[in-house]
Amino acid sequence: MSDLKVYNSLTRTKEVFIPLIPGHVGMYVCGPTVYSDVHLGNCRTFISFDIIYRYLRYLGYKVRYVRNITDAGHLEGDRDEGDDKFSKKARLEQLEPMEIVQKYTLGFHKVMQLFNTLPPTIEPTATGHITEQIRMTQQIIDNGYGYVVNGTVYFDVEKYNKEKPYGILTNRKLEDLLEGTRELGGQDEKRGRLDFALWIKAGPEHLMQWPSPWGMGFPGWHIECSAMSEKYLGKQFDIHGGGMDLAATHHTNEIAQSEACYHTSPVRYWLHTNMLTVNGVRMSKSAGNGFLPEELFSGSHRLLEKAYSPMNVRFFMLQTHYRSTLDFSNEALQAAEKGLKRLWEAYELLVGFKWTEPAHGKSIDKELDARVRKLVNEFDENMNDDFNTAKVLASMFELVPVINSIKDKTITVSNLSKETLELLQAKFKSYLEDVFGLKSVNETDNNKLQGVMQLLIDIRKEAKSKKDFVTSDKIRNQLSKLGIMVKDEKDGSINWTIE
Repeated sequence: MSDLKVYNSLTRTKEVFIPLIPGHVGMYVCGPTVYSDVHLGNCRTFISFDIIYRYLRYLGYKVRYVRNITDAGHLEGDRDEGDDKFSKKARLEQLEPMEIVQKYTLGFHKVMQLFNTLPPTIEPTATGHITEQIRMTQQIIDNGYGYVVNGTVYFDVEKYNKEKPYGILTNRKLEDLLEGTRELGGQDEKRGRLDFALWIKAGPEHLMQWPSPWGMGFPGWHIECSAMSEKYLGKQFDIHGGGMDLAATHHTNEIAQSEACYHTSPVRYWLHTNMLTVNGVRMSKSAGNGFLPEELFSGSHRLLEKAYSPMNVRFFMLQTHYRSTLDFSNEALQAAEKGLKRLWEAYELLVGFKWTEPAHGKSIDKELDARVRKLVNEFDENMNDDFNTAKVLASMFELVPVINSIKDKTITVSNLSKETLELLQAKFKSYLEDVFGLKSVNETDNNKLQGVMQLLIDIRKEAKSKKDFVTSDKIRNQLSKLGIMVKDEKDGSINWTIE
């Protein structure tokens, strides 16, 4: 397990991954803010960390995977300026804020299920951890890094920076950050332009607010992740992940808060996924090129030529390393669709192969056997190199012609050693299903077909029991014309196959 190397955003180097507790991994990923539908950029992050979660489990680690739900305190700007989005959405839709939360949380979970992501071990909500956030805010004040102005608590960035480098995660100095920060009207109660809110005083119109030592209010966006990660993973844990857009502000502030509160670096390995583009242009609402997952699945977006299945999209994302920019286009998605079909068909052939002893006078093809074994071993080697799914898939596709050649009898199963064939079968299953989380592209249609066939078989059984052989034979004959062969077994059961 010590062979695994991950790219740590904090040090900007690949490091050998060594968890705090041997055999155990604590991982925290910033989850969705549930006031709107989850967008595809979020999905890429969650699918990437689902792969990482799955791979860590594949390696034998016991993983506590925490992914939060932001359902309070997230304002228009990263630095807590503007209107509260939950209150605004609740008023527009004439709903209670928690109705908004419930609606979009359920929608998020539905999309994650369609993408076949595993649920996290723990999924805490910001509103469920107000006490922890208040307690942490008070400790930061007591430690001298927070100050109160008119019921709002701010974090003193410049004071903190005198002791610890505030911009360590993005490798930027405070002076550079100050130069890039504009003066904001109404923000003169803060001591410094980079200071951010830990707790925000709520006006009477604010729908979500809680009592605190500083008056009625609600938590700032950044404090929630620090409070919840500490509760479930401790003051220092192994992996913290999220999109790269979170690094400059949200994750930078998380580090500062936790250091100021607990006097220790909260995270050992920071992992960040890269952005999405569409035909080379960054995906965004303003550019009009942002996709909701449902628009991909239905093909309803104006930029799409057709609908794409969740497995197609998941497979497409796996073809690019999580730290690389991922570009969406119809051509790329359609190529991925064909690639997944080709790979899955080869996998289905592979699982049906049975090894036999080489025929008399024949022997194992040692060169072929060694090549197959080398490609299979590259699965782990490439995943151990910062979870490089793209290279794993490349090795898999190199094995597809070998599998197809066995099917076509150009080569035989006995050209491979029994151990190599079993390794190939086991690794394909482990990676396609367990690590990559892929399912048969025809699984939904197959489930429907299974249901229809069971209904027809039940009707045929009932017809035969009533000696209605006309109906029984009609069902069998009509299915035969469609290429579905029905066979009556001696024990009274009925089996069917597609020719």
